[in-house]
Amino acid sequence: MNMHELMRRRNRKKAIYLAIFFVLIIVSILISVSLGQISLSPGQVIRTLFGNGNGQENLILFQMRMPRIVMAVLVGMGLAVSGCILQALTRNELADPGILGINNGAGIMIVVYLLFFQSESIQHLLALPFAAFIGSALTAVLLYLFSYRKNEGIDPSRLVLVGIGLSAAIAGVMIMFTIRLRPDEFQFMAKWLSGNIWGKTWDYVIVLLPWLIVLLPLSFVKARVLDALSFGKDLSSGLGVAVGKERILLLIFATALAASCVSVSGSIGFAGLIAPHLARRLVGTNHRYLLPASALVGALLVLNSDTIARMILQPSGIPTGIVVAVVGAPYFIYLLAKSRV
Repeated sequence: MNMHELMRRRNRKKAIYLAIFFVLIIVSILISVSLGQISLSPGQVIRTLFGNGNGQENLILFQMRMPRIVMAVLVGMGLAVSGCILQALTRNELADPGILGINNGAGIMIVVYLLFFQSESIQHLLALPFAAFIGSALTAVLLYLFSYRKNEGIDPSRLVLVGIGLSAAIAGVMIMFTIRLRPDEFQFMAKWLSGNIWGKTWDYVIVLLPWLIVLLPLSFVKARVLDALSFGKDLSSGLGVAVGKERILLLIFATALAASCVSVSGSIGFAGLIAPHLARRLVGTNHRYLLPASALVGALLVLNSDTIARMILQPSGIPTGIVVAVVGAPYFIYLLAKSRV
């Protein structure tokens, strides 16, 4: 068997994994829409999807469950791709927008924004991702400055430690802000900080969708650049990559993806850490396959975590971020011990 044939077989295998992930998402969606305080049978779900459901079935499916399910899928994709980009840029397998404080940076701006603008008009909702991006971008700048070493670039080990410190500091500031909130607002904010998908209507889907429609394809186009950057600055430059320019551009993509997702879903930690790792074990390190695989695995992770969160302690449920953290925290500790940071 020649090398060309071997590569074609490997690529076919990776494509099969992507197809399997996609099918699993469809199955997970069908399961999720049928579960809840009022259960729907598979027949009812299919009938309603094709426009033959009654008033109650249409209300439950299209107005109560589908917006949240679509939101979980989109958020999982955005956070996973953000984490995948950060891991390539820093060459650190512990990099994740939640761990590095980028999520909390977005969160503090959301808290400030909600203190002044509490309207749910579409105009105010559309401003949420922009406010979150400002916070996450400022955090990313601080992260870069504190982690950078002259003539060496970003120190991967220092990056994680600085990120954890920044995340803790920002969380403390957010608690100070939330003291000014009314009891009902404080309860909402506490759930939001735990990773509660609070954007449960189609308006919030409309707010998030344009960001992902633009940023995900732009990130996928940079697959070859991410492959080169994974080898380090010197080799990347030798391959003709404008390292400084590409790093800044990709960092903007990663922070914008994380910020837009956090603005409507709360701070769901570890999604950007786990999904790229699981995808990498199955499709390898080639970002042409790793980026879409990470997006699909992230969607699966957040969607199924949200389904579990909805079913626990009904009818209120628990924040989705808690379910993700139950899986993510032990995995982070494992990676931390393995990398000897």
